[in-house]
Amino acid sequence: VQLVESGGGLVQAGGSLRLSCAASGRTIGGYTMGWFRQAPGKEREFVASIWWSGGVTYYVDSVKGRFTISRDSAKNTVYLQMNSVKPEDTAVYYCAASAALEIAAMSNVGYWGQGTQVTVSS
Repeated sequence: VQLVESGGGLVQAGGSLRLSCAASGRTIGGYTMGWFRQAPGKEREFVASIWWSGGVTYYVDSVKGRFTISRDSAKNTVYLQMNSVKPEDTAVYYCAASAALEIAAMSNVGYWGQGTQVTVSS
């Protein structure tokens, strides 16, 4: 599975941004897809995930109510809609795929994208 992120960039605090992750190489039906982020000097952390089958979603507390993860089966693509962004959301955002239902534990991630930079200015 190859994962390619897009949609990162510079946004002002309070603004919105939508990240996309296009999957190729095989169908990702049955996989769990997720977004992680890594800020400078910090460890990579889980942000959100979605079960491809059923659409069950999970979020880290810091983004609940602001970020929404979704998927488009026809396009084999997962999205992260980021609203009301804050400077502390600044990070490289990575798309991930796992054959396990639980993806928050990075050890379960089987595939990573290359990452896309999101910078939130205050």
